[in-house]
Amino acid sequence: MFKSVLVANRGEIACRVFRTARRMGLRTIAIYSEADAGALHVREADEAVVIGPAASRESYLDAARVLAAAKQTGAEAIHPGYGFLSENADFAEAVMAAGLVWIGPPPASIRAMGLKDAAKKLMIEAGVPVTPGYQGEDQSDETLTAEAARIGYPVLIKAVAGGGGKGMKRVDRPEDFADGLASARREGQSSFGDPRVLIESYITRPRHIEVQVFGDRHGNVVHLHERDCSLQRRHQKVIEEAPAPGMDAATRQAVTDAAVRAARAVNYEGAGTIEFIADASDGLKADRIWFMEMNTRLQVEHPVTEAITGVDLVEWQLRVAAGEPIPLKQADIPLNGWAMEARLYAEDPANGFLPSIGRLEHFRIPEDVRVDTGVTEGGEVSQFYDPMIAKLIVHEGTREEAAESLAEACAGVEVWPVKTNAGFLVRCLEHPRFVEGDVDTGFIAAEATSLEPPAPSPILLAEVANHALDRAPPGDEETSAWSSLAGARGFRLNAAPIRTVRLWLDDGHRDVVPAEGSSYQRTTIIHEDEIIGFENGVAHPFRDRAPVSGGSSAGPASDGSLRAPMPGKIVATPAKAGDPATKGQPVVVLEAMKMEHALVAPFDGVVETVSVTVGDQVTDGTVLAVVKAAD
Repeated sequence: MFKSVLVANRGEIACRVFRTARRMGLRTIAIYSEADAGALHVREADEAVVIGPAASRESYLDAARVLAAAKQTGAEAIHPGYGFLSENADFAEAVMAAGLVWIGPPPASIRAMGLKDAAKKLMIEAGVPVTPGYQGEDQSDETLTAEAARIGYPVLIKAVAGGGGKGMKRVDRPEDFADGLASARREGQSSFGDPRVLIESYITRPRHIEVQVFGDRHGNVVHLHERDCSLQRRHQKVIEEAPAPGMDAATRQAVTDAAVRAARAVNYEGAGTIEFIADASDGLKADRIWFMEMNTRLQVEHPVTEAITGVDLVEWQLRVAAGEPIPLKQADIPLNGWAMEARLYAEDPANGFLPSIGRLEHFRIPEDVRVDTGVTEGGEVSQFYDPMIAKLIVHEGTREEAAESLAEACAGVEVWPVKTNAGFLVRCLEHPRFVEGDVDTGFIAAEATSLEPPAPSPILLAEVANHALDRAPPGDEETSAWSSLAGARGFRLNAAPIRTVRLWLDDGHRDVVPAEGSSYQRTTIIHEDEIIGFENGVAHPFRDRAPVSGGSSAGPASDGSLRAPMPGKIVATPAKAGDPATKGQPVVVLEAMKMEHALVAPFDGVVETVSVTVGDQVTDGTVLAVVKAAD
């Protein structure tokens, strides 16, 4: 066994690998960009080396700098984590050529499975069922358009080198194909350096089923059962679970056998995941489940597999990379209980799930569940990296218990002023369809109305009002910062006066009778000139005066101004000044936090101005375009 390991990554996965490495007595080494100088993974490592500026291409994606850091620190092995260079075969070869241990599959396996079109051809040869589609070399617009028509709409355009939902676009109508193709190519080029795409038939009730596989250099390949990752938004996984609901023994056997065949076909070593797409229109059936792709790395959702099997997958990675055989035989790998994981993203569900960046001035996560995170209170959510800030994982005896436990954990999340999806996660987990296991990848879109953020409850309002009054020193209410909150008082005949407090939210004010006593059952904090009330994972900001009218710094204003929700780069301007605009039509496309974000017309009208061009770098709040409402 090597004695030291450098993790060529950042955030929660770096912290996760360090945790196991320390337990095994290994020296841990972190790399970091200038933007991550104060990050948790830097503090947790035994040694850390800065490797470049904030931009990933000049730091975490720069193989030469990573290898230089390994040489500088005397690292004996490199663990790539996920994302960045984890599925880069050239990097894996360079690590091995430098005399270091590569904690991952052989470069040939990465190449075989790294391009989705080539991988599908290989799977057909191995007898693994694949989704109907087009994986040809001809990438002309004409051929791709014709193939989409042959397959039949809706279709899914996917970057051949893609992953994590990037470079993936659903197209429902022929007239939208050109825009979807252009966007998929841009994301493929930006994220993976490869604009090529493939086209698949879009399954109308798809479920995402995946199987954790593991191989070693002694010819052993095992599976560690399946996961269901069907709860997704924009092809990004939101909640994952293991095992898959509705999976009977025969179907499980067929799917896991296919996954093992896929891994053997590429002489796989280390941790990998075979992803399948299932047609859930009539339950899970073996003949309606097809190979989609293989991820030749550890997955974000690996903790749910660890929970049901009792296996530390990172430890297996380290041991297999050191030449040891897989520690367990297939028959000895258990499947116990039910596990679920929720991804906590820094994003604003009330504003179209736009990413939210900034300092985590208040950050509280429940301590009675497993939490994998790379941030702490006082840390920074940067515009440069993925917006996932934590994963919450539970393990219970049944699926119902797991869903209830995870919902309770997400309800206890408190983050401010960065926005999160914690409340949205609670609503998903408590939704009757989810509780019943009736989930497919279209669940969130189909149930959007019932998943909208709720108004604060009367209990929270009363407690915030009480907190506001407590902020005013006795006898000094007129000079208190919250004095305007305590302005309204009413009287009843022959009764004590009723004191009310006016609380302002974005949608108007509430006149509230304070709760009795000063013991707050829900957390309330003071932040600048606001009282923040937390309830079921949602942060409600209350003010002592009406909010300033006009446009928000994120998205469309009431006057039709489209503002940059965060710093980023303009990658497309589908509309130009003078063009007619319909509500929801993309006007400007911004690339930020590794994803494209379309700013759309807030109403029908005319595009009055477009003040940016492709390639422009813009700052938070910049007006990018203005749409004038129709007369």
